[in-house]
Amino acid sequence: MRNISDVMTEDVYLVTPEQTIAEAALLMREKDVGSVAVHADDKLVGMLTDRDLAIRAVADGLDSGTRVRDVMTEGVKYCFDDQEVDDVASNMADLEIRRLPVVNRNKRLVGFISLSNVADAEETDSTRVLLRSVACPH
Repeated sequence: MRNISDVMTEDVYLVTPEQTIAEAALLMREKDVGSVAVHADDKLVGMLTDRDLAIRAVADGLDSGTRVRDVMTEGVKYCFDDQEVDDVASNMADLEIRRLPVVNRNKRLVGFISLSNVADAEETDSTRVLLRSVACPH
């Protein structure tokens, strides 16, 4: 069985709650990612996704100077880098989410795990469960 550390994406991009959504969007475009972690005082305090920007900012008519804290998702779920892929995929399926931050046992952000990472890991059962929960309409 493989651990999350074997299949996760190690690229981590960070913004602060005080940065503007324009700055965050530019970083997301530059790095070609759909989400960034939001940190304050060396702690993960939220996530900002392209969906957050579309639904909570653009759809509500907020301007580009709006602070990340006003549109980010708080109460972030995460997994540990030494957990098994099957266990994390099952948890993601239960939560109906496509990506999770990965932290080490010191709770330092070390990467991200996504639906595509699980699929690329060729963990067939995990991929099937996760796809049924988050990628297929209910």
